[in-house]
Amino acid sequence: MKKSLLSLVVLALVIVPMVAWASGTVEGTVQGFNCVMQGKVCPVGSEDPMAAVEDVFVVFTKDGKYFFVPNLDRAVMARHINQMVKVTGTISDKFPSITADAMEVMDKGAWKTAWSKEMEREIGGKYGM
Repeated sequence: MKKSLLSLVVLALVIVPMVAWASGTVEGTVQGFNCVMQGKVCPVGSEDPMAAVEDVFVVFTKDGKYFFVPNLDRAVMARHINQMVKVTGTISDKFPSITADAMEVMDKGAWKTAWSKEMEREIGGKYGM
């Protein structure tokens, strides 16, 4: 009896994390969180002033959803304000967030990798340790 209960607990601990997180892709534009909360798009052509006043950036999708990217530095996101991006990683079922493995930016009709864990490892960043 104790053995089957222990097996059940171990099985639950293995399955629950798989259910709570799913690999996926989020596509949209990088926007300041304050702009999104106020229901407006960051002003085009004002990327530098927006980067100066925004503390948090999100990926804002066409269907009006937003996703935090907690493992991407603010500076990486700020460089791509108002640009179409595709973030691949682990999407939370609980929160509007995606833990990025890579971020691509639309450039002249093609996706170009702007950031990835691999790129950061190569330069000795936080994923290179």
